[in-house]
Amino acid sequence: MTRHAFGLTLPNRGVLFGVETMAELLDMAEQADASGHFRSLWVGDSILAKRRPESVSLLSALAARTKRVRLAVGCMASFPVRHPVLLAAQWATLDQIAGPGRALLCVCIGGEGGGGDWQMENDAFGVPQGERIGRLVEGIGALRALWTQERASFEGRYHRFHDVVSEPRPVTKPQPPIWIAANPRPTAHADMRTNVQRATRRITRHADGWMTTWLTPADFADRWRLLQDSLREDGRDADAFDNTLYYNVNINEDREAAAAESKRFLDAYYGFDISRPRLDVWVAYGPPAEVSAKIREFFDAGAKEITIRITSWDQRGQLDRFVREVMPAFSREAVA
Repeated sequence: MTRHAFGLTLPNRGVLFGVETMAELLDMAEQADASGHFRSLWVGDSILAKRRPESVSLLSALAARTKRVRLAVGCMASFPVRHPVLLAAQWATLDQIAGPGRALLCVCIGGEGGGGDWQMENDAFGVPQGERIGRLVEGIGALRALWTQERASFEGRYHRFHDVVSEPRPVTKPQPPIWIAANPRPTAHADMRTNVQRATRRITRHADGWMTTWLTPADFADRWRLLQDSLREDGRDADAFDNTLYYNVNINEDREAAAAESKRFLDAYYGFDISRPRLDVWVAYGPPAEVSAKIREFFDAGAKEITIRITSWDQRGQLDRFVREVMPAFSREAVA
């Protein structure tokens, strides 16, 4: 993999509030794939807490419309409420449509901190918030059993099945990759340091890669160093372990106009008031040179890939500007 790789995050929740139509979203994905500039296409996920077009269905449509890019969900916040037997069949079908090595499942626990009605989702599926971490870990193990065993059995606290034949099988061997998306914060029961350590160990033990968001470059570098140290302690190849940063972009010579549009977009997307300090961490906004400089800080901090979501109602125009005016700054390392 080249050093500076870009992904494009399609704002599928935006279909619900006028950012784009479903047809326009699919067309933009096809354009990004054909351009050769992007390593991956990402879609977001939530079933009830932050409603949007369902991720596996959407990725299946993208698999039929694209040829080159990796297709990823980042992150599957609904993973703890999905039953692994059903998801195994759905994801294997997607893997068959996309072809070997293209479908990437990036899971997370979801929950408070990013907007949304999580209580409604937890209640509807009968999954208390406190079970989401345990269900995430069990779900990963259950999926791997279903994809690799002729007659799969799994015995856990939340999921139990015996002699299950799951077909079709994925064409990606030995199995499709499963990443964990994590951005720990302090909770009522644990401080930041404890939660970072727990998340790091969870990724080391159960994941094939790491996705994160809403970090400063310095914080990203610290978390990546901790994760690499943990991988080496467990005898895993830290250099081969992959990562992706989920980041936001709005290009405008008037940087305050770019910030204002980004805030309107993110407020609508997440349903709460995005503060200016959070906006400044999460969005590269302003003239192309300023956007490029902010992105480069994360590459320098160790990001192997940055997937860009455009915080604008002009999705196609902003995408064109990003390719023409920002990507050339990374042209020597960009994905061909």
